[in-house]
Amino acid sequence: MSTAYVKENRRIQRIALPLPVRVEVKIDGNVSWNEITRLQDVSAFGAGFLLKRPTKRGRLIMLTIPMPRQLRVYDFTEPQYKIWGLVRRCLDVSANPETPQYACGVAFIGKTPPDAYLADPSRLYDITHREDEGLWHIGDMVLGGDDSDLPKDLRKQTRFSIPEALVIELLDESGEVIKSESTVTENISYGGASIFTQWELEPGTFVRVVSLRHDLKIISVVRGRRLGADGIPRLHLEFIDRFFPLEGID
Repeated sequence: MSTAYVKENRRIQRIALPLPVRVEVKIDGNVSWNEITRLQDVSAFGAGFLLKRPTKRGRLIMLTIPMPRQLRVYDFTEPQYKIWGLVRRCLDVSANPETPQYACGVAFIGKTPPDAYLADPSRLYDITHREDEGLWHIGDMVLGGDDSDLPKDLRKQTRFSIPEALVIELLDESGEVIKSESTVTENISYGGASIFTQWELEPGTFVRVVSLRHDLKIISVVRGRRLGADGIPRLHLEFIDRFFPLEGID
């Protein structure tokens, strides 16, 4: 077995290294949030950690880590290693609803994001390949059910103009329900919905969407609010941790 192969294999293996990490997430060009947590495991090409808020699979996020030199591919002498990661999974692992936790796994893509991300931070991506001893390469996500961030004329998924009954729950930082509202959708897709509401919520606010018909709860984020021609406000929601089941709807 070659020395180069052993060295590369060691860099791929995940190491349990609880280093502090700053996670920065942009939902769109105006809304962002950040959180300081600790790594659960890390390699030269990816990492796993827990977050208090979910983030969508396919989203790019910025990580700042005091990474050991052996696990870096650039900036070997900088005290903090800033690297972009692609979210590959984000699963609810909460043991207690009062302290929500999400297990997040990311693949490292490099020092800078694609130019397209700078123009549209809400864009979703997927892995295409990884070169020998290099970081992951990415391209636009092409899954039909996960393009809710695209402009209306570019969406591959269908928006159904149907009145689906939902309950919207506003949560505080500990995951407690502050208030709830029964409503219906103006339109809905696998990845998001427009709902009628009297709430005034800022973009970036997290809510929980409850479907009693499907016995389903979906963590969602407010992407926008508008007043319809009928004088009724609408909230535009992006579903974060799962798709809405639309099977059987024509």
